[in-house]
Amino acid sequence: MLSRPKLGESEVDLLRFQSQFLASGVTPAAKLVKRANRRGGDASTTQPPPQDHRDVVTLDNLPDLPPALVPAPPKRARPSPSQCLPVDEDLEERLSRHDQHITAVLTKIIERDTSSMAVTLPVPSGVAFPAVFHRSRERQEKPAMCGRKSIFAQEIAARRTSEAEVSPARDATTHLDPPQGAVACEAPTPRDQGCQLTGHAPGSEGPLLATEKRLGKQEAEQESRIIHEENMAIMQAMSHEEIMQAQQELLAQLDPNLVAFVRSRGCAHEQAAKNATKVQGPGGPSADVAKEKAVVTSSASEPRREDKLEPEAPALALPVTPHKEWLHMDTVELEKLHWTQDLPPLRQQRTQQRMQARFSLQGELLAADADLPTHLGLHHHGEEPERAGYSLQELFHLTRSQVSQQRSLALQVLSQILSRAQAGEFADQLVGSVLRLLLDAGFLFLLRFSLDDRVDGVIAAAVRALRVLLVAPRDEELLDRSFSWYHGALVFPLMPSQEDEDDEDEDEEPPGEKAKGKNPEKERRAPPDLARHDVIKGLLATNLLPRLRYILEVSCPGPMVVLDILAVLVRLARHSLEAATRVLECPRLIETIVREFLPISWSPVGMGPTPSLHGVPCAMAMKLLRVLASAGRNIAARLLNGFDLRSRLRRFIAEAPQDLALPPEEAEALSTEAFRLWAVAASYSQGGDLYRELYPVLVRALQAVSTELAADCPPPLPMQRIASLLSLLTQLTLAAAGTQPESLSEPAEAGLSAPPSSVTWTQVSGLQLLVEPCLRKSLNLLPRPEKWNALGPVPTACLLFLSAYYQAWSQQPGLCPEDWLEDAERLSRELLLPLLDQSTLDGLWDSLGSCSPLCNPLSCAPAPEALPSLVSLGCTGGCPQLSLAGSASPFPFLTALLVLFNTLARIHKGLCGQLGAVLAAPGLQSYLVQCMAPRAAPLLTPFSAWALRHEYHLQYLALALAQKASICQPMPATSAALHHATALALLSRLLPGSEHLAHELLLSFVFRLEFLPESTSGGPEAADFSDQLSLVSSGDPRSRRGALLVQACQDLPSIRSCYLTHCSPARASLLASQALYRGELQQVPSLLLPVPKEPLLPTDWPFLPLIHLYHRTSACASGLPPPDAEATALRSLQWVLLLESWRPQALYAVPPGARLARLMCVFLADSELFRETPVQHLVAALLVRLCHPQVLPSLKLDCPLPGLTSFPDLYASFLEHFEAVSFGDHLFGALVLLPLQRRFSVTLRLALFGEHLGALRALSLPLTQLPVPLECYTGPPEDNLDLLQLYFRALVTGALRPHWCPVLYAVAVAHINSFIFSQDPKSSDEVKAARRSMLQKTWLLTNEGLRQHLLHYKLPDCSLPEGFELYSQLPPLRQQYLQRLASGALPSGVSET
Repeated sequence: MLSRPKLGESEVDLLRFQSQFLASGVTPAAKLVKRANRRGGDASTTQPPPQDHRDVVTLDNLPDLPPALVPAPPKRARPSPSQCLPVDEDLEERLSRHDQHITAVLTKIIERDTSSMAVTLPVPSGVAFPAVFHRSRERQEKPAMCGRKSIFAQEIAARRTSEAEVSPARDATTHLDPPQGAVACEAPTPRDQGCQLTGHAPGSEGPLLATEKRLGKQEAEQESRIIHEENMAIMQAMSHEEIMQAQQELLAQLDPNLVAFVRSRGCAHEQAAKNATKVQGPGGPSADVAKEKAVVTSSASEPRREDKLEPEAPALALPVTPHKEWLHMDTVELEKLHWTQDLPPLRQQRTQQRMQARFSLQGELLAADADLPTHLGLHHHGEEPERAGYSLQELFHLTRSQVSQQRSLALQVLSQILSRAQAGEFADQLVGSVLRLLLDAGFLFLLRFSLDDRVDGVIAAAVRALRVLLVAPRDEELLDRSFSWYHGALVFPLMPSQEDEDDEDEDEEPPGEKAKGKNPEKERRAPPDLARHDVIKGLLATNLLPRLRYILEVSCPGPMVVLDILAVLVRLARHSLEAATRVLECPRLIETIVREFLPISWSPVGMGPTPSLHGVPCAMAMKLLRVLASAGRNIAARLLNGFDLRSRLRRFIAEAPQDLALPPEEAEALSTEAFRLWAVAASYSQGGDLYRELYPVLVRALQAVSTELAADCPPPLPMQRIASLLSLLTQLTLAAAGTQPESLSEPAEAGLSAPPSSVTWTQVSGLQLLVEPCLRKSLNLLPRPEKWNALGPVPTACLLFLSAYYQAWSQQPGLCPEDWLEDAERLSRELLLPLLDQSTLDGLWDSLGSCSPLCNPLSCAPAPEALPSLVSLGCTGGCPQLSLAGSASPFPFLTALLVLFNTLARIHKGLCGQLGAVLAAPGLQSYLVQCMAPRAAPLLTPFSAWALRHEYHLQYLALALAQKASICQPMPATSAALHHATALALLSRLLPGSEHLAHELLLSFVFRLEFLPESTSGGPEAADFSDQLSLVSSGDPRSRRGALLVQACQDLPSIRSCYLTHCSPARASLLASQALYRGELQQVPSLLLPVPKEPLLPTDWPFLPLIHLYHRTSACASGLPPPDAEATALRSLQWVLLLESWRPQALYAVPPGARLARLMCVFLADSELFRETPVQHLVAALLVRLCHPQVLPSLKLDCPLPGLTSFPDLYASFLEHFEAVSFGDHLFGALVLLPLQRRFSVTLRLALFGEHLGALRALSLPLTQLPVPLECYTGPPEDNLDLLQLYFRALVTGALRPHWCPVLYAVAVAHINSFIFSQDPKSSDEVKAARRSMLQKTWLLTNEGLRQHLLHYKLPDCSLPEGFELYSQLPPLRQQYLQRLASGALPSGVSET
């Protein structure tokens, strides 16, 4: 086969390929032709065409020239190079030869021959002049014209027709075929000729052939007449049979489709002739033929013309009747006038079929039967024109309109629909999610394309729709309102918590391989693929940021568009650190925002709408910078140092809001955001140099707080500004503490830390005297709920400031401790202790349960339009007043109060008892009881993660205060047990970002003996007494549960060390969390918390050391266990036993099946570990608890178990390990037997008797030590035929013997006996045959003992040596059945019944 030329081959190679091709003689795929010159005239002339030296390649089925896509300008002819003009030719003669003047035309007129044409005389009329034609006059019997004719031609044709009807000299043939040239302008078109192929009806005497009228020859008609007569003569000489035979032969030669077509036309003509005969009147043949022609012509004309309706067809009810004298209305096309009719009536929905949703121009969902007037502009000519409104599909189509107003209107309507859908207005009316439907249809990229429009109105509508899609206003309001809460500035990223498959695959890779390089294909994923998992990532991949920058910088849009763009940028910055970095690094974006919307000087802006925001300070721009700074320490430093934000902060903080020459609300919001931006920078110990410059301004603002709090109804904006000011002072005070990283920080890490803050303690030491009066005045309003709620976060911010103040005061090395101790006593005596005696405070504690999201999981339900790819808090509909995020929520104030109490108790041990009295509040006790109750945790949504984090702060602070109070004085047993159970529940619920809290609970609370009052109040004795009542007490005193619990309490320090090793979070996360909660501002990396994918610790964290031990042993190549394997297993089993005995609610989330799987890990981890006596005692005690009559029914192994992919696989490996290393260990055998109960899957029993039959000899557990009743194995009767056959084979072959495996021997005998004597008539033939065969083999057994057991089995009984009771004599029915079998009277075809 010839090869094609390749890259890099020379011309010599190409010539060689050409010669090889020509030598092979293969037909070429293309051929070369010489195209004739198109300007050379006809190719058939005698003169040979000039040679064209160009080679033209032509392919089959392709035109010579490509089709013209656009009208091309007329080409100018140019002389061909091959046809040169002769030099000696006279130009005048050439012009004369080509002259086209009228004189040249008239001299060449040649008359045509009219000798053979018939002459028709005009019809005489009684008027002097012919009648003038008027368009309004109706024409009688207008013939059907296939072509388009002028009015004059139509009138002449009508006259000719009328003359033919009244002329007595015309016959039928002349009428049907008028003389050629009678009317020269009426020569039939090709369509007319096609229509006249069947011009004569069946039965007429004329020929059925078309005459060649256009040739102008009389011989054609005569020839056709002669042929017709010859055909008729031949047919008359033939018989009927011969005619039918010839017809069949002819039909066999023709195409069936053509025959069917001709027959259908013939039937139509015959029916038309019959109709004409019916309406025939008393006239001559001419009238009949005329009528027949009219019918045939109308039927043979164009069938697609609908302008002439049948008499039976109903006329359209048009609002205006069209008249033919109107311009262009001579031919009425009714199908184009359908839209002018009245709207059809609304169809009544009588079925349950879903209908398409339609919306108004305000985004409202219209009812299916809504009858709205047409002047509202909601009716159109699309689908369902009778229904008002626009569907989503029609709105999408409208966004691609060429009219900019329509595009803008469609985007506005879509944004309003989306806004209403997010508010939940369509939740009960529409099926499915509107937001999901829009995103799947490409709404996101439709908005992105609309941003590139040239029309400002379309851009504004697109920006507005983009803000509605991404930004939830209530979410931003909630985050702003909680900024001054305890750690309120720390928020979770608003990004999807579930990564896509590619990201999950990357996470499974080792860190070293991931660091080597990333897959470039994954980095260049298409925006639609990114948007499917994360809308924000998909948008950022479409170069959205440069386009928004262009709109702000070049287009200079209106105020609403600017605010929408800034809100969108805020939402992008909240997504993640990566998104915030991209916003910061977008060229000229932040420069444009700072220059245009945060100017230092501007013209005064009064009340009313602002024509433009360019050159005017905007609070939303300041908020954007604050959100960017919250993303990370480096971003905050770049903003402060690279964009001259210090001068902006000085400008907007130095002046009071009323002096900023801005509208009052905008001035308050701008001042508030300036304080918050500074507070965020101070959280990283940055911006401290501004404090010295603005200290007088801050003092003056604090002095004015008391006056603003004294107002009757404080407005919310000034309260937010005051709270932001106090939050700023709190961070500056913590920065002045100058704390250094503690023991967990290494010297290398300390060397990389940020420089200390420039704020000193002496600069903030006097702020307490200004803040404390504000707190006093706020607390005085506590008995007045309406004014107390109006204060917002001000009291919370005051308490947090005082806590930070005393914490920083106690850390100053050069100050006398007596000063802060005395001041702490004074504050407690004068302010805090009187507060505890107020009944209003008890009301706040009582309302904790009703506002708790943990106690009310439905309050954290996801929003109706929540999508995993577009994260929002779901606060679109607002938060109820009595909720954690509501205006009357007690959580912010009580959390701040506990923060202050913990700080004072930590620096002054003598106040622990007095401040710990707050824990005895009945409302708090009731709330903690509700929190520790065994219930399913709320679904982890963005809002639930945010709300639960603040609720967990309150619980942790209450437990921390209880731990400090327990050091000073003993705590009541009930309170200690309550606090310990709350700590266990909280430990398994803490979310990422709270690593420090989890570490502190493990370190100083969970394993404290003071919170286990059962250890000193008869708990071990009660456990032994309970076991004795259950008849499961062991004879060995050391193996009793009471003794094991006492030993576990003594080993609590070792248990704590074990769990600190296996349950502590990652070091980097722990250090970041410690820096946040301890106030070590120099070590704070970011105010963005980790993504809350799941809690920090799993629900089965008490078994975590056992799981880690199993995985470490499995991954070890040598197979040797770790050195600390026995200690790890022992401490973990001790703690689990302690929880099973005294804190069973802590293991509520771990089902019994999962606990059994965790216990199996002890045996799978090592071949010798289970032989250790302490481990044996602990596992036995836990197995007894697992087989308790109250727990055993909930032991389910057939359902999915948490943390386990397949229990049958685990059990198979467990059997293999038992067969290899057990050596008949009874405890190991008890765990093997437990999953073999009859109610569990037959797969487990088949695995033992089918694949591990050798393990039966090691299952020597006595019947008396079986942890569950034997009836759990014997009932109901086994119905699996394969397992029954395995039972029988194991018994007959001796693999299953009573002294080897007594438990399973009794079980097998019971099931075999029940099977061979069963008389179920519904059994299949296969089962009946197996039953007969098994019974015959049993009757013929030589082992008398086994034969006696199988035939005389009665009931299970563990007290007997065999484990079951036998019949002394078989029942009569069974005896007769066996006698028939012995005598051979039971043939194979007879039923046992």
